[in-house]
Amino acid sequence: MAATKLYCDFFGHNYQISKKVTNHVKEYTCKCCKKQLTTNSNGKLIELTPKFQEINQALERIYNNRMMRLKRKTLSSSIY
Repeated sequence: MAATKLYCDFFGHNYQISKKVTNHVKEYTCKCCKKQLTTNSNGKLIELTPKFQEINQALERIYNNRMMRLKRKTLSSSIY
């Protein structure tokens, strides 16, 4: 772990999207040291704390419900 932290300290983190919460909110994980970040309400990257994990879970649930409702509405209107 110390070698990966040293690598990230020297070269910087190598973040990849680990989870797409909504179109605008994503979670990122460093491939080397496994540090996790998310986007806040201003679009800035911040550390993924348990509080933000909970917020992202709620956001994801609301977003998915809305997308399902919109999909059903589109399907039902295209039938008529």
